[in-house]
Amino acid sequence: MPANSESLRQAVLQQVNAIPKGSVSTYGRIAKAIGYPNHSRFVGTVLKSLPTNTQIPWHRVVNSQGKSSFPEASHAYTEQIKRLSEENVSVLNGRIDLRRFAF
Repeated sequence: MPANSESLRQAVLQQVNAIPKGSVSTYGRIAKAIGYPNHSRFVGTVLKSLPTNTQIPWHRVVNSQGKSSFPEASHAYTEQIKRLSEENVSVLNGRIDLRRFAF
């Protein structure tokens, strides 16, 4: 973990906030963009700790396979897929085409 994890946390949130509507990014791409390419799990930890009513578009972050990291039967999975669909991001068989929708 970097020495100043709060500033790293803020960098993660800024990167996620920069993902435009109708696009997605991956945990790894966000980690790389903030200068810590081996910290994709940290990105997930930051997003997992967001409050329920956050304005941060957490739903635009998927794993490297273009899939939600939430279990398919979970409320979070359903919410993520619903929000992405509302932004015209196609989810086919639980997967998003990163070549088409990646930011």
